[in-house]
Amino acid sequence: MQRNGNPRVSVVVPTRNEARNLEVVLPAIAAVRPAVHEIIVVDGNSVDGTVEAAQRVLPWVKVITQTRKGKGNAMACGFAAATGDLIVMFDADGSADPAEIPAFVRALIDGADFAKGSRFVRGGGSDDITLLRKTGNAGLNGVANALFGTSYTDLCYGYNAFWIDILPVLDLPPIDAPAPPEGMLWGDGFEIETVLNCRVAAAGLKITEVPSMERERIFGQSNLRTFADGTRVLRTLAAERRRALRGRAEKVQVEEQARALTPAGGIPVVPPLADPASNGGPINGGPIGAGSLSTGSLNGAAPVADPVNGRRPMPPPRPAPVDREGRDSVALRFALEEEAS
Repeated sequence: MQRNGNPRVSVVVPTRNEARNLEVVLPAIAAVRPAVHEIIVVDGNSVDGTVEAAQRVLPWVKVITQTRKGKGNAMACGFAAATGDLIVMFDADGSADPAEIPAFVRALIDGADFAKGSRFVRGGGSDDITLLRKTGNAGLNGVANALFGTSYTDLCYGYNAFWIDILPVLDLPPIDAPAPPEGMLWGDGFEIETVLNCRVAAAGLKITEVPSMERERIFGQSNLRTFADGTRVLRTLAAERRRALRGRAEKVQVEEQARALTPAGGIPVVPPLADPASNGGPINGGPIGAGSLSTGSLNGAAPVADPVNGRRPMPPPRPAPVDREGRDSVALRFALEEEAS
């Protein structure tokens, strides 16, 4: 992939029974200039002719079927199918404005890893949000910002874009994993937007908010449930905070182990080589580490400069033990190894 001024844009559109809306939405996305690289419709087993409508109004659209259920799984399937340099997440209900796609792309080109749509920054707005939902969203923003050190103004908005090379950081459930007998895998449901926002923040990626105007759904009714969805977002924030803390603790543990194995000189300590002539004891006196690295010849040649201590020459190495036949024990070790192989 390439992060430059002319990236290939993949637009992922999750759908379930959105045939009438796609008749409006898909041509509008295709009309965006500069043109997008591909539009991926991810269908969730629609029964209203969604797939047929998509292929009819936009013959070159890429249509795939999600592997499990839930918006999160649909998104993950779309992400996996994308071949562009960046991905735009786009709802199929007509509430998002395709004309804003270039603004998201520009935010990424200007240095962001993740471009977060917001209805509550200057230039943004909503024709659809109620006062109750707006108040609840503000409270959830405050919780997320306190837990992750972010400055989100619109945590729950689904219009986002990101470079495709950050997908490993998102760590979404594998699309080929089997569905559990009951419920869904974590990240497969409507918690997907909050999961993504938490994980990019926990990874320390650069996030830029992009003003966005939310319109009313064109056809059909919204599936949003104010109190149930708010509770789910709170649970998601708590779960993702625990995940982030576990990841941080594991990282600290790995760093401490690495420091313990690396002395002050910066050369990692490695186990000593066994000397066959000394019943398994170390060759030339012990492990290789800072202050004990011997780079001189084993046969008594002049010492060379010590890479750990700068120009100060190192003392010549101690003579290697010699066996009864007068053979150097190091040579014996290599001979034994060669014979064993």
